Parts: sequence; structure tokens; C-alpha cells
Amino acid sequence: MSRLSKKSLFIPQDIKAELSGNKFIAEGPKGKLARDLGAPNLSIEIKEGRIMLLGNFNKKSVRSRAGLIFALINNMFQGVREGFIKQLEIVGVGYNAQVQGKNLNLRLGFSHPVVFPVPPEIKIVIPKPTQITIEGLDKELVGNTAAQIRAIFPPEPYKGKGIRYANEIVRRKLGKAVTK
Repeated sequence: MSRLSKKSLFIPQDIKAELSGNKFIAEGPKGKLARDLGAPNLSIEIKEGRIMLLGNFNKKSVRSRAGLIFALINNMFQGVREGFIKQLEIVGVGYNAQVQGKNLNLRLGFSHPVVFPVPPEIKIVIPKPTQITIEGLDKELVGNTAAQIRAIFPPEPYKGKGIRYANEIVRRKLGKAVTK
């Protein structure tokens, strides 16, 4: 149950927020984001630098939807102010990544290089051939892009090869035991 529905959300000084219908638009130093926040039984109002939700909060579904809307708006504010970053590591001998134009080329031990098309809102930086940094304003899009890249070759538990998140711990398994 969301207790945020009883409170209002402050709009930071450096961010301009507006509402047109169900579409919420946030503009800040890093860029502009827009999202449809259509919510049944809820209405969104912007007054005096605050965002307030109005509705029947006696229903659990309305309270939980209000919490989701507040979380989405907070993520939009953080995105247009600071942005979001996800880092991936590639583990394996000869495995590497390169950015060529709007594509990410991955060499992961397959018989061919894997080409991943990068969404236009996302920026991919390769500081080292085995590190991938994904940057963007939209938290959901950055996370989905990182998950799609990781899904190409997830880390395997025997040798630890594959693509993993920077702080991910891969539990290793023992191979076959030789008996005498």
C-alpha cells in the first residue's frame, strides 16, 4: 500500500514540469522526457510547485497505482537532472565489444559477431573492450537495454564466461569430479 498518495511531490527548482491531458512532461538540464500517466480513478494536478494526486484512496488498486505514478515521476526527475547508467562486463578470452555507428558489435565466441542495434535515446560507451557503459535519461529503457545485451550471452556457472552486470556475483559450480 502506498502512503505517497497522501503526500504531494515537490518539483525541483531546475526542472520544468507540465501536464497535458494524461501526458506528463519533465524538462531539465540533461533533456526532456514525456510519459503517459493515464490512471483510472486518479487525477493529477500541478499547483504551486507540487504534484498532487486526487482520487478515491480507499481502494487498494488506486493507492498502489498512486505509488507507481509517484515513482515514475521521481525517475523522470532524476533522469532529466542526472541521467541513469548501467555497466556491463564481458568475461572470456577474446570476448570484446565495439560501437560502430548505431550498432554494438559483440564478439562472444560464436561463429559470427553479434550485432545489437542501439536505441536512439541510449548512448553506449566502451571504456575498455570488455566493459560496456549504457547511459540514458529513461530508467526503464536503460535497464531494458542492459538486460537485452546481457541476455545475448548470460554468465555461465562453470567457467564464468559471458556478459554480466558490473557488480554481479556469479556463483561458480564445480565440474565433474574425477574418481580413482
